[in-house]
Parts: sequence; structure tokens; C-alpha cells
Amino acid sequence: MGGMGGSVPGGGLARGLATTLKTMVRPAHTEQYPDVQPELPPRSRGVIALLAENCTVCMLCARECPDWCIYIDSHKETVQVPGAARARQKNMLDRFAIDFSLCMYCGICIEACPFDALYWTPEFEYAEYDIRDLLHEKERLGDWMATVPAPPAHDPNGEPAKEVTAAERKGSAPAARVRVSRPPSRPAAPPADPAPPSGSTPPAGPTPPSDATPPSEPDPPAGS
Repeated sequence: MGGMGGSVPGGGLARGLATTLKTMVRPAHTEQYPDVQPELPPRSRGVIALLAENCTVCMLCARECPDWCIYIDSHKETVQVPGAARARQKNMLDRFAIDFSLCMYCGICIEACPFDALYWTPEFEYAEYDIRDLLHEKERLGDWMATVPAPPAHDPNGEPAKEVTAAERKGSAPAARVRVSRPPSRPAAPPADPAPPSGSTPPAGPTPPSDATPPSEPDPPAGS
């Protein structure tokens, strides 16, 4: 009780009311939504847009999605490429849908797409009364492309994009000389003697001289 002797009864209530009175006289910062649209950051994650022309049906986005909320159907068609020796097979996109009632807006599908077919857009006004209407097919996903903001300007002090670096390296590199390694040359074989004509006798080998005599036996020793 000794520690509480200096406290005034109702002091806490008075301090709380003082805070309330200070807040009441300050100007409010309430955004009058929906009459006034909020100013969102440029990289806000509102809804995912699809550029169907860039989709190659590689299925990377559907495989990497942790919620399995991406559905893709396709078929193959034979396409004749001008200048090609034979026709090629091409995947044609039939269906691309995202169920935003399951989506957790992690952005893994956008990062995994190697052909820039998926984009973030800051639009967020697509609430529905029926949860089944949150399944957006490729036509509606394509309509969101009109709301995709332009990419920010590149930082002049930052690292250049890898595509730009590769293009500059390829343009500045001199043409490499191709050296073909050949096996070491072997010495030429001596020409073969021409075959003698048919019916002729081959030449005889060297004959000994006519005055050559066989060696004589040594004389027996004396007194034998």
C-alpha cells in the first residue's frame, strides 16, 4: 500500500482520455476508398496476368506452384517452317487457368517462367460473391495484361543484364580461326618394279667370273 500512496485515483483513466482528445483534434489520414483509389507501390502483387503468345506449355509454372492452383491443357500441331527440311511439332495452348481462391501470391510461377509469359499487376478489385468465379481462365488472365505496369528504368550504377552482356561479348569477340588437325604424313613407299612381259624369262642374277678357280687344298707336312 505504501507504493501506491502517491497515485491519484482515476489518474490512468484521465491519461487515457487525454490521449483520446489529442487524437480527436489531429487531422485524419483515412483514405476514402472506393471513392479515392489508393496509391499502391509499383511492385504490388495484385493479380497475375498471362501473355499467351509467350507460353510454350513447358509446365514449369504448374510444377513449381506449391498450391497446385494452375491448370494447363494443350495439344500438338504440325507446323511447316519456311526454309526447314521437314515440318516441326509445336505445343498449342488450349487452357491456362489460375484458381485465385487457392493462390498464396508467392510469385514462384512468375519467377520460374523462362519465357516471360506471366506478370504481376497491381489490380486487386476482383472479389466475387461465388468462390468458383475466382478461377480465371486464359481469356480473363489475358485481359489483365493491360494493367501491367512498365518495367522500371535500369540503374546506371547497377550491373547490366546478362542478355546485354552476352550480346556485347558476342559482338566484340573476333572471329575465331578454326584449325583442323591432320594426322602426320607417312613416307611414300618406293615404287614397285614393273612386271616383266608375258613369255619373257626373268633376268638371271650376277654370274661369277670365268677365271675363278676353286681354292686348292694345303700340301701335307714333310715326313708324313
